[in-house]
Amino acid sequence: MRQVRLIVRTFSEISITAGTVIVLFVVYVLFWTGVKAAGAADGEIVKLREEWVQLAVEPSTAAPESAAPAPPAPKAYVDGKPFAVMYVPRFGAGWDWPVLEGTAAGTLKKGLGHYAATARLGATGNFSVAGHRRTYGDPFKDFPKLRPGDAVILNDGTTWFTYRIKQKPYRTVPGDVAVIDPVPGRSGFDGPGRYLTLTTCDPEWGSSHRLIVWAHLDATQPVTDGKPEAFHS
Repeated sequence: MRQVRLIVRTFSEISITAGTVIVLFVVYVLFWTGVKAAGAADGEIVKLREEWVQLAVEPSTAAPESAAPAPPAPKAYVDGKPFAVMYVPRFGAGWDWPVLEGTAAGTLKKGLGHYAATARLGATGNFSVAGHRRTYGDPFKDFPKLRPGDAVILNDGTTWFTYRIKQKPYRTVPGDVAVIDPVPGRSGFDGPGRYLTLTTCDPEWGSSHRLIVWAHLDATQPVTDGKPEAFHS
């Protein structure tokens, strides 16, 4: 009888310990990774905006005033570093995330990641970006809510880029790398253009599939002109 009680008590203690570990893990996944990601993302945006301010106040080293200034060469994207901020009005007024170069696991813990092999922001081709659906701030938690005509707005410090989504999210498998082709076959686009692809995991708490949306560049304007109307449309 004493042995039975000992076995029951031991089993109960193991169950309690296991339950505690599971609860702590859930708290970590649901809460702590979100706190860390939000702090990291905010920090990346702050650094990016400070860089933009610094570039704006630096004295020009270009040719004399009598000569026509040459347009600045595009700045190279640096792996793991932010270069733009993305806004999706469909996700709410407070939704803004930095876009960093690359899609490594560590990069996606700090924000959204640009597929390095795809086009630059605003350029001809397919500017493609990945983000977590859940954990690390849940940036694309509401991805299924995206609809045709929704705006995806990006700011690189000098220009606002407004893309418009072509169709509802498309579900595919992780190996379907053609979704980030210069002209994705299932996007509805029939020729070269200035496109955007967003990718995230599906189902919400899994990664067996991917959700994709495609968009086309609808408008650009200098940041000095203020925010685009797309924020309110």
